[in-house]
Amino acid sequence: MKTRMLAALALGCALTGTALADTVVVNDKVQVRDSTMATPRRGTTMSEVEKHFGAPADKHPTVGQPPITRWDYSGFAVVFEGDRVVDSVVTGG
Repeated sequence: MKTRMLAALALGCALTGTALADTVVVNDKVQVRDSTMATPRRGTTMSEVEKHFGAPADKHPTVGQPPITRWDYSGFAVVFEGDRVVDSVVTGG
């Protein structure tokens, strides 16, 4: 679970340049506080995300194989593989 949170934080930094999160170092391990912001769940389709959260502020071009797409909303970003959510990252912006 901690590895997943660190991966999400790293992805957020890569996507936005900076990520807003409360971090604490305990016994030389970084811990990230969970966000209370509503974001799409893993496995949700693009159409379900747009229906629930509305149109994104920005849709980035699809890259790579498998196809990866990022949609930016106010306060979070959603990463898709194909048409399914892989991860959502709270950006604070």
